[in-house]
Amino acid sequence: MNIQEDILKKANEWLTPTFDAQTQQTIQNMITSNPKELEESFYKNLEFGTGGMRGIMGVGTNRINKYTLGKNTQGIANYMKQVFPNEELKVAIAYDCRHNSDTLAQVVADVFSANGIKVFLFSEMRPTPELSFALKYLHCHAGIVLTASHNPPEYNGYKVYWQDGGQLVPPQDAEIIQVIEALNYNEIHFNANKNLIEYIDKDIDNAFWKSTVENASFNTPAQAKQNLKIVYTSLHGTSIKAIPNVLQLAGYTDLNIVKEQEVPNGDFPTVKSPNPEEPEALTMALNLANQINADLVIGTDPDSDRLGVAVRDTNNKLILLNGNQTMVIMTAYLLEQWKQAGKINGKQFIGSTIVSTPMMLELASAYNVECKVGLTGFKWIAKFIKDFPDLKFIGGGEESFGFMVGDAVRDKDAVAATLLICEIAAQAKASGSSLYKELLNLYVDYGFYKEHLISITKKGIEGANEIKQMMIDLRQNPLTEIAGQRVVCVEDYQSSIGKDFMNNEEFAITVPKSNVLIYYLEDGSKICARPSGTEPKIKFYFSVNTSLDEVTSAPQTEELLDAKIQRIISDMKLN
Repeated sequence: MNIQEDILKKANEWLTPTFDAQTQQTIQNMITSNPKELEESFYKNLEFGTGGMRGIMGVGTNRINKYTLGKNTQGIANYMKQVFPNEELKVAIAYDCRHNSDTLAQVVADVFSANGIKVFLFSEMRPTPELSFALKYLHCHAGIVLTASHNPPEYNGYKVYWQDGGQLVPPQDAEIIQVIEALNYNEIHFNANKNLIEYIDKDIDNAFWKSTVENASFNTPAQAKQNLKIVYTSLHGTSIKAIPNVLQLAGYTDLNIVKEQEVPNGDFPTVKSPNPEEPEALTMALNLANQINADLVIGTDPDSDRLGVAVRDTNNKLILLNGNQTMVIMTAYLLEQWKQAGKINGKQFIGSTIVSTPMMLELASAYNVECKVGLTGFKWIAKFIKDFPDLKFIGGGEESFGFMVGDAVRDKDAVAATLLICEIAAQAKASGSSLYKELLNLYVDYGFYKEHLISITKKGIEGANEIKQMMIDLRQNPLTEIAGQRVVCVEDYQSSIGKDFMNNEEFAITVPKSNVLIYYLEDGSKICARPSGTEPKIKFYFSVNTSLDEVTSAPQTEELLDAKIQRIISDMKLN
């Protein structure tokens, strides 16, 4: 195939002495024998998405490597000097279990130190939430985590955190990107000042574990903790460095770890995908739980910010909860704890996202707190904490299996969320109930909400164009009826305009712009279309609901809701 002129030009720039000999040789081989791979490696620059920057590792502008990450880091160093003049600048750096995470973290540390910035670098892999905690604990100006979360093994990534412990948000994100894009690769300072790099580990670990126990414990009796039989898997990831220690510190003694998945491994050899959103990822944990008759199964993703949970239903069968269900259980519990402690006075809030269950709004209303709803990604929930200092954050989550307990960590945190779900399960079991029964009680009180997600993968340049066209079609040919229900409202987060068809009026959407489209139907159903910001996917989120008169009617009601979701999917030709 012929190589496009602009791609060849970008590739030739990487054949200069700025780049090492191995990089140049790899590119030369691509030019002569693998032009398709050359095109994929250079057709664009890696961009910051909802969860930072993620990409396949390799050479080129569209790949994760020492030069793309070095350029990011140099840009951030330059920006920090602009916005924090005359300050002793400090950053914290952590990394996960992926291939090259440790060496890429060292490159990032070297670049910061070469720019005269003090670096606190974890000596070994650590969970992402511990980086957010460490950044604040050490009074740093910024933080970096080398992780690609739950992406496949060939990926790595780069998350940037700011002074408050949360991920980059406007206006800093756009300003930093502008600085990065103005840089040339030969302006990167790679020569480390080793005197400015300090390795951190046990002291921060102990402080993080102690803080987690304080924030996510709620007076569960010791006997109840000891009676809870837990199965836990780290899915070859970093949570093994924190969760067993935190649960032990909190008093949970019956923890059963999936040994085959205990050792960190960037190949993730026992799973197709190290993503607790995927039922297959928890197969080994479920098998162990059935062998030992465990009450609860918990699995976390490689960087330990998401958790999957399985519980026993009313027939004592283990079932997987989705992210909306775990979020609702944990939020309702926190709200009740705060209410009983007399800490709710109208100046509190919970957090959620536009693609998560509307049931969060019902919970907030019942407890007289605000539910702030932002775009997908926990950086927006963390931004609410920063933007509304007069309001106290109780907790919040998103449908993609993330939850945050309080504000000690400013990102989704599977370590604290694991402890919290254990607290709820232990107390429920001690009172003759269960996590699943508690969920059904919530459905009786607030309505039975059922959610479903479809992800359609479209890889490469062609895939990106297909996803783009799907969103164009949905906008240019908007649906007026879905599965026999009228569309009563459409919200377009790209144009920041909502259309209320019942009252024939438009309204402004005040959250930042994003490539998201939401349809609302007359029966209260909600459908959201959104290209992923970190993976080559387009996602469709479905939410339906109805009333539930009594717990015993739950199975039939759930069947009706599932059937409704399938009718919507079929009508939209997504199956």
